[in-house]
Amino acid sequence: MGFFDFLLKRGNEQSQKKRSKPHYTIRETVTSARYSNASDKVVFDAWTSGDLKQMLDAVDLKVNLIDRHHLLQCIVSETYRQRKDDVMRQKCIEISKIHIAEFPQIAQTLRREHKTLPHISTFQHYATVLTENGNYDEAISVCNTALGYELHDGTQSGFEGRIERIKKKAQRA
Repeated sequence: MGFFDFLLKRGNEQSQKKRSKPHYTIRETVTSARYSNASDKVVFDAWTSGDLKQMLDAVDLKVNLIDRHHLLQCIVSETYRQRKDDVMRQKCIEISKIHIAEFPQIAQTLRREHKTLPHISTFQHYATVLTENGNYDEAISVCNTALGYELHDGTQSGFEGRIERIKKKAQRA
């Protein structure tokens, strides 16, 4: 094998390793020394695993707010992805409600750690599921809550545009 063949092979192996990692990013600041109790490690391992069962098993554990936030957001993301299944849709709604109810305390902690709030996908996922279910007023309320935290949903028009699209769907319904 020539030198360039070696580099090409090595590059392919590295790109395959990158693709095999879970799509959740792990905070660089987290180390095992940061766990204040055994539950923190269990929840951290759960939300970084991408395994929905493992994440759901960890929901009732008392942990730090950052890992709690990541756990809830990962569960919402995974159940949202599977929302065509009625059980997953209901679980998405259930965990979204929990995440949003706990978000005032989570937001304070996130702001202390990050200065500004990172992207919080729970609000957009929950609003989408509510809209799909025909719960337009509740979906708009979720968007307004997100706006209250100065969150953006990643679209060009933000939550403001999402609210307008929901209103249009409600009028057609």
